[in-house]
Amino acid sequence: MFGEVNISGAKNAAVAIIPAVILCDEPCQIDNIPNISDVSLISRILQQMGANVRRINKSSLYIDPTHINTCNAVTELVSRMRASYYLLGALLGRCGKAKVALPGGCNFGVRPIDQHLKGFEALGAKTQLVDGAIIEAVCESGQLFGTHIYLDVVSVGATMNIMLAASKAKGQTIIENAAKEPHIVDLANFLNSMGADIRGAGTDVIKIRGVGYLHGVTYSIIPDQIEAGTYMCAAAATRGCITVNNITPKHLESISAKLREMGVKITEYDEALKVDATAAPLKRCNIKTMPHPGFPTDCQPQFAALLMSVPGTSIVNENVWDNRYQYVRELIRMGAHISVEGRLAIIEGGSPLTAAPVKATDLRAGAAMIVAALQINGTTEISSIQYIERGYENVVEKFRAIGADIKKVYFTGDNEEELRA
Repeated sequence: MFGEVNISGAKNAAVAIIPAVILCDEPCQIDNIPNISDVSLISRILQQMGANVRRINKSSLYIDPTHINTCNAVTELVSRMRASYYLLGALLGRCGKAKVALPGGCNFGVRPIDQHLKGFEALGAKTQLVDGAIIEAVCESGQLFGTHIYLDVVSVGATMNIMLAASKAKGQTIIENAAKEPHIVDLANFLNSMGADIRGAGTDVIKIRGVGYLHGVTYSIIPDQIEAGTYMCAAAATRGCITVNNITPKHLESISAKLREMGVKITEYDEALKVDATAAPLKRCNIKTMPHPGFPTDCQPQFAALLMSVPGTSIVNENVWDNRYQYVRELIRMGAHISVEGRLAIIEGGSPLTAAPVKATDLRAGAAMIVAALQINGTTEISSIQYIERGYENVVEKFRAIGADIKKVYFTGDNEEELRA
């Protein structure tokens, strides 16, 4: 693979920043929005709630939340998104109450929200599960109050959800043991640009002093570090050389460090980097997923697909999700030598892979199927690509632009789609 690829806005930032507009008292414009199905879903959900949401162009959204007429989000659309729980924090901050359907999306393990609910209850809301499928949070006084919250585990979702709810609470909220991912900083920056008072985002202690009014802004979302990491893995797996544009190199340090350890040459620029795997044989390595600034779990499957191309034994240690190795059985269909022992995946790399029909079991697993398929002399068919389209904008066009032979195939009658690479 050779050429250049332009990275879209960060999915994990967009799916929190769009619901955050619910807290605003004026219209907003969000730029660098990725054109992905999760963004379409959350936009439609806000429309169902009464917001005026329209696309200005392919990467910009206009959102007017002033006519939102409900504190409930319990439709089928909500249950299709893993990140729909951000509606809880935003609605609770706006209305003092919220009722939201349990999240859906990718199925790679239980996504507990106990830390979210712990935070809401500390702020003064009572929470309960209704009919096994809906979360209800109600502040009987109608006003949340700032408090001190210690998260028992480092949780990205809980950190962001508590930030949303606390932005309009009375007084100061302190979150300790907070997550530090770039999209947490982006959400804080967005809220602050509207007039919120949030300090410490990107550290393990975040202080939020609630405000009564948030004004409209035009805001540009950060680039997607996981999309960038996926193309970096693909370039290394095919021993290619690509330039990855519209990125923040600092956000990719853990991925770049592992690629350098393997022998890939990484050259950083202000908003781009070059990935050159053409010079020398690559070496095996081990990876261990950790909260930021550690190696991101969302890039683990793609990196595992890369490690299959390298002779020797590599070990992947998954420390974030309990069931993220569902993709392994699909790679085994392609001839991979991988065994899973609890949180460890042992990869015996270097053996040639063969084309086979596989499926995307979740978003990042689907990306791993593409990285694996690019290594094969033959046609691989990847089904369930709706998972891939949850988080990758124009994935076929972008891979084709850097030399991949890939296309989307439509099946008439059963309304299914698959990728062939």
